[in-house]
Amino acid sequence: MTDSPDPKRLDTLEAKLDAKRRSYAPEVVEEHHLSQAQAGWRMVTELVVGLLLGFGLGFGLDKALGTLPVFLIIFSLLGFAGGVRAMMRSAEEITKKNVDTKD
Repeated sequence: MTDSPDPKRLDTLEAKLDAKRRSYAPEVVEEHHLSQAQAGWRMVTELVVGLLLGFGLGFGLDKALGTLPVFLIIFSLLGFAGGVRAMMRSAEEITKKNVDTKD
């Protein structure tokens, strides 16, 4: 029992263990790229959400304060502007990702 281990057998065992460890290593997941349709729908959704949010806030304030068309128009325009701003940010982000992947 006090015999020293055989170095060749230890090397073989170590090689087998390394091979098994590599086979269980997690796979590298590639970065997900948006298709043009997905990017378009994302921007349309951002615009519509901004517009609906502004419309809802304006309508709610008008109902609460009894000034029906004033806040509805103001907040609808602000919601539209916010939606356009979000769309522009998304377009810039997508363009930056596309330029980075081409380099």
